[in-house]
Amino acid sequence: MPRNRNVAPVKKGAKKDAMKRLVSYVFKYYKWQFLLVSILIIISSLVGVAGSYFTGNIIVGLIDNTLKTLNKDSITEAVKATTLHSFEIELAIDTLVMGIIFLIGTAADYFYNFTMAFIGQGVQKKIRDDLYKHMQYLPVSYFDTRTKGDIMSVYTNDVDALREMLSRALPLVVLCAMQMLVCLIMMLVTDIYLTLVVLLFAFIIFTLTRIVAVKSSKNFIAQQTILGKTNGYIEEMVTGQKVVKVFNYEDRNIDGFDKLNNELYKQSVSANKLSNILMPAANQLGNILYVILCVMGALFIYYKVPTYSLVGKTTIAVPIIVSFILYSKLFIRPIGQISQNFNTIVLALAGSSRIFEMMDVKEEVDEGYVELVNATSDSKGNPVEVKERTGRWAWKHYHKEDNTVSYNWLEGKITFDHVDFGYTSDKIVLHDITLYALPGQKVAFVGPTGAGKTTITNLINRFYDIADGKIRYDDININKIKKADLRRSLGVVLQDTKLFTGTIKENIRFGNEDASDEEILKASKLAHADDFISKLPNGYDTVLENAGNGLSQGQKQLIAIARAAVSDPPVMILDEATSSIDTLTEKLVQQGMDSIMKGRTVFVIAHRLSTIKNSDVIMVLKQGSIIERGNHEQLLEEKGVYYQLYTGNQIEKKEE
Repeated sequence: MPRNRNVAPVKKGAKKDAMKRLVSYVFKYYKWQFLLVSILIIISSLVGVAGSYFTGNIIVGLIDNTLKTLNKDSITEAVKATTLHSFEIELAIDTLVMGIIFLIGTAADYFYNFTMAFIGQGVQKKIRDDLYKHMQYLPVSYFDTRTKGDIMSVYTNDVDALREMLSRALPLVVLCAMQMLVCLIMMLVTDIYLTLVVLLFAFIIFTLTRIVAVKSSKNFIAQQTILGKTNGYIEEMVTGQKVVKVFNYEDRNIDGFDKLNNELYKQSVSANKLSNILMPAANQLGNILYVILCVMGALFIYYKVPTYSLVGKTTIAVPIIVSFILYSKLFIRPIGQISQNFNTIVLALAGSSRIFEMMDVKEEVDEGYVELVNATSDSKGNPVEVKERTGRWAWKHYHKEDNTVSYNWLEGKITFDHVDFGYTSDKIVLHDITLYALPGQKVAFVGPTGAGKTTITNLINRFYDIADGKIRYDDININKIKKADLRRSLGVVLQDTKLFTGTIKENIRFGNEDASDEEILKASKLAHADDFISKLPNGYDTVLENAGNGLSQGQKQLIAIARAAVSDPPVMILDEATSSIDTLTEKLVQQGMDSIMKGRTVFVIAHRLSTIKNSDVIMVLKQGSIIERGNHEQLLEEKGVYYQLYTGNQIEKKEE
């Protein structure tokens, strides 16, 4: 079954904040390009209005005045010919001017669309960069509560919705707003009364848009959220295909997907059905407006109603009505265009809310100041910091009180002092854990699943912070050590092997990016991985894809062990490191592991008790508490839980 994980909700008011932050990205990185776009948009909007002006002038003013002149009986044929010639010249000039104006408008449209596409792609890249960089420093607990599919949905669906709005919808909205402003001015210059009628219809359309926006935006946010859940479900089922088939889970898998997909369908329909009525509704209201304007204009002309404009009192005439109707079309049409792109805008705002919600997750808090440095010995045996890798490490302490620096050798002593821990504050899973591992000791943890073995090793890495108690590393509280330096001192081999796309050599070098080919070969031989790697067609240059498909689980584990070995850490954590290796290979690996562990502090988690017999200390955990501790022989003599686990014999209860 898929894991029950939360999908990030979108907080109330997040859309407004997301819009502000989105605009800040545009002005931060593309201020001058956006200024150019604004100028081009102004030109484009002026061209639209100028085109209407010249069209009205040609259709009504020029033709009407010329025909009146030609119809007069008092003028001669020569005058008529001259008038007709003048009309042709003026018509040609006006047509040429219109052609130039529309050519300029076409060029402006092309360049502002091209520039906005550039800005949209650029902002998309910047957001992805910032999002990915931020994600690297998020605490492990964040990923415990999110599916990988939902996180990937933020990078793909949400960011792409953002790009669509920036490159297409946003410039259109700006163009429409500018065009409406210019048209409003022209309408006020033409006739104030008719302008009030147009504004009334514009108010009705905007009110309708706002109502639909409020109702459908919730559905768009829900659509993006359920899309993330659906992606998470698909990701889990694809990675778990073998389990699905082994347990004949195909039908239930399909049912589970159908439920999510149906919910996605319902949310998408709910979101789009309201917004899709905006464009037709705006168009129909626009048509009604045109009829009303024509009727009012005819009545004004018939009854010779005096009218007013910004330039003063005028008498309305046919040319004024024709020009005004053209302006009103240019004023109302943008509202319909904005409505048509409403889905894109709201979807992008919902997506950007999820993007910035992820960006607002607090990064790991690191108040450490103690650093790990390469060191060598002076004449008295004290550590001296050096730049080159020496194989020896020291802790570098900054003392703020007297502004001095001191160094202590990294020895590998780990202590837990009455540690309590819970993944949530109301559920403690480790209780009063007290233990110590001296430098060079091998400490093993055994116990049933869920006892807290892996949790202890996660606390050493500071993947989580403890609720109470202290964890010390060479007598230094690990909270004082910088997390990156703390983790650099630890080599980890996990039960779930993770390999990355790239060559085997690159995967091993993941443990130490400065490792030479000789060091990689040495680490591979130490882990007994060289035997199978050298037999591959391309050896260490063999490219691994899809998490190392084509290799056996044991081979993957050997590469992971070689990766830990090449890092040459002072402390190693082996979490079921040999669980996926057959018995014969395990013996060879164990020899290599003994070499790797020599001189290091080692924490081992194992179910195969035969692999930890030689441990200096074995600790038995149960329900988050240490119930037994000692070496192999001591624990067998106690005939407690360890004895039962090792021998398989039941413990006889003592009679009271």
